[in-house]
Amino acid sequence: MAARALDRTGSTPLWRQLQHELVTRLAAGEFGAQFPGELALAEDYDVSRSTVRQALRQLRADGVVLANRGRQPRVAPTPEIRQPLGALYSLFASVEAAGLAQHSIVRALDVRADGVIADHLDLEGAAPLVYLERLRLAGDEPLALDRIWLPASVAAPLLDVDFTHTSLYGELATRAGVKLDSGHESIHAVTLTAAEQAQLHAPPGAAAFAINRLGRSHGRPVEWRHTLVRGDRFALTATFTPRAGYQLAQPAATARNRLAVSDHGA
Repeated sequence: MAARALDRTGSTPLWRQLQHELVTRLAAGEFGAQFPGELALAEDYDVSRSTVRQALRQLRADGVVLANRGRQPRVAPTPEIRQPLGALYSLFASVEAAGLAQHSIVRALDVRADGVIADHLDLEGAAPLVYLERLRLAGDEPLALDRIWLPASVAAPLLDVDFTHTSLYGELATRAGVKLDSGHESIHAVTLTAAEQAQLHAPPGAAAFAINRLGRSHGRPVEWRHTLVRGDRFALTATFTPRAGYQLAQPAATARNRLAVSDHGA
C-alpha cells in the first residue's frame, strides 16, 4: 500500500496520523524487516523531519520499531509466546514473560446452558454454566480467542470479575477456593476462517493452533476451554534426552523467554 495523504484540516496532529498510518502499513507486512528512514518518510508524507521523529518516538516506545542514533530504523521482531507441553501453564504469565503487556477484550461473561459442554464436565445437559469469551492480546496485537465454560455451582463468584487484565485461575482460587491440579489437553493445527483471521489480525493464509482443555480440581471437571491461537506468534516446546526421552517439565531459559508454568494464570 502506498503512502496516503495526511489530513491537514482536522484536529488530529500530523505526527499522530503518521504514527497510525505506519502501524497500519506494518500490520499489513509492507515493510518486512527494512523500515524507511526519516528523510524518506518526510518526503513520502510531505511533513517535516520533526513530525517524523515524533511519530517514530511513539513507535519506539511501543516496541514496534527499533531505532538507534545514526542507524536506519528497523521493524522489531515479534516476540514468540512459548508454552511447555504437558504442564498446567498460564498464557497470562507467559505473555508477560515474553516482555509483552497482556490484556483482554471481554466478549461475554454470563450464565448459559450447553448440553455438549455439560457432557464434557460430567453435568446434566441443562446445568447452568458460567461462560467467558475473551480476545487475548499480547502487546497491542491479538494472540488468541479464548472460550471457557465452568459449572455455575463453582464459578458464580466470577461473574463480577473484570477479566480485561486478570487471570482466570487466580480469580477462581481467590473467589471460589478452587485450584486446578490436573487435566487433559488436545492440540490441532487448523486454518483460520476469514472471520477468525479478521478478529486475530492474522496474515492471509495463516494457520493456528486449536487447543481444547479439560481442567480438573481433585478429580472433578471444573473447566472446559477452547482456545484458538495464532500460529505465527505461538510455539509449543518440550525437551528430550536419549536416555529419558521427552521431558515435559519446564526447561531452563532466560528471564525474557522463560516458559511460564503456573496454576495462577490463564
